[in-house]
Amino acid sequence: MGVNLSPIVEARPIELEELRGKTVAVDAYNTIFQFLSIIRQPDGKPLQDDQGRVTSHLSGLLYRTANLIDAGVDPVFVFDGKPSELKSGTIEERIARREKAKKEYEEALAEGDLKKAFSKAQQTSRMTPEILESSKELLGLMGIPVVQAPSDGEAQAAYMCMKGDVHAAASQDFDSILFGAPQLVRNLTISGRRKVPGKSVYRDVKTEVIDTESMLKTLEITREQLVDVCILIGTDFNPGVSGIGPKKGLKLIQKHGDLETVLEHTDVDIPGYEDVREIFLNGPKSDDYNVKSGTIDVDGTVQYMTDFGFSADRVNTVINKIEAARKAESNRRKQRSLDQWF
Repeated sequence: MGVNLSPIVEARPIELEELRGKTVAVDAYNTIFQFLSIIRQPDGKPLQDDQGRVTSHLSGLLYRTANLIDAGVDPVFVFDGKPSELKSGTIEERIARREKAKKEYEEALAEGDLKKAFSKAQQTSRMTPEILESSKELLGLMGIPVVQAPSDGEAQAAYMCMKGDVHAAASQDFDSILFGAPQLVRNLTISGRRKVPGKSVYRDVKTEVIDTESMLKTLEITREQLVDVCILIGTDFNPGVSGIGPKKGLKLIQKHGDLETVLEHTDVDIPGYEDVREIFLNGPKSDDYNVKSGTIDVDGTVQYMTDFGFSADRVNTVINKIEAARKAESNRRKQRSLDQWF
């Protein structure tokens, strides 16, 4: 879920063309949850094969990732590791919300209200070990680099971005900025006309980018101060302070400088805030990763997808699209190198 900075942070809409030739570290859990939520049947049920296995995520990973590669973007999927103990409260809340939504979905389905059923079904998505493993296996067959983070995937993606190994981190959550990502790309895999969760309303979703340095300059604060703002608001690691939203939190930090001074001059109390700050500024990261794309295993990818009930012809079409795009991008880069030489 992450912290919502929309009221104080403005993103710049971009076309995928702007990311051509760039490597982007994708928050895998965040992206897969999007696929599980969005790619569903009219009654809200996820896509499934004839054995009852969920396949919504595989559809998203195959087709949407192919679109990125066709646009000249090199994705690297970063998976979460062991969550911090401070995240246990957030995890419990998510489970409770999911169970509530599941009950409401079943009620709506029994009443024949498919619009409500679909809306509630979107909130029941969960990451099972089977979904996790099948996602990694498909990405591996497609030659897409997979990185295993020691803890938060967003922290690992931000670290890779800070080191210059990738151009940007991609996630729906703003947490990547708190973890230090110089560039955050949002809506990378879900651009287009999308339904607003919980409403019978559709809106155009565009890929957008946030340049952290420019954003912090506009807000007239540092990254460390932004972390303090978010601790006041509430993060996945702490509940925040009732009545303090992004705008008020920003004003408090702009006025007092840091969280300690805010606590001294107000009746605000945030037990254990130092631990939350430490997670964002110095949380666990790994140097054990590779961002170079591999060769797609054509036969393996086709066999894997057809085992889950996908059409071999459609899978082959996607594979041809990926191979053609990679060849074209390789030729483009060679030509650019030759042009620079002369």
